[in-house]
Amino acid sequence: MTEQEAMERLRKGGYKLTARRLDMLRFFATDNKYKTAKQLYAYMTAKYPSISFDTVYRNLHLYFQLGILERTNLNAEQHYRIACGQHHHHFICKLCGMTKKLNFCPMDYVTELLSPFRVDDHKFEVYGICNQCH
Repeated sequence: MTEQEAMERLRKGGYKLTARRLDMLRFFATDNKYKTAKQLYAYMTAKYPSISFDTVYRNLHLYFQLGILERTNLNAEQHYRIACGQHHHHFICKLCGMTKKLNFCPMDYVTELLSPFRVDDHKFEVYGICNQCH
């Protein structure tokens, strides 16, 4: 998802495009990594010293609900990244949060194995260490 698409989702949802919200979007749009609420909070307090962790977390939740961010649980902590906007899965580095798109969906095979059950949703992530962290 581009920054422009994310801003449009906020507008369509009836939310204001404040400088803080735009800076939060830019934080996630800068690289292809999952990042924590703590990392976002550190980034935001450098620009807005009076911002609260609660404000940061509320906006993370809003962005997730609007489909702007996707999240995963990595090392027992929620991590967020800009949503890709299409169905696929990721390799995720356990150290730095870098992601690599996987053009493969295991559900193509699993659905057959689960017949006659109806699958409503799924999540498939591969974890490891990227070349830069290795």
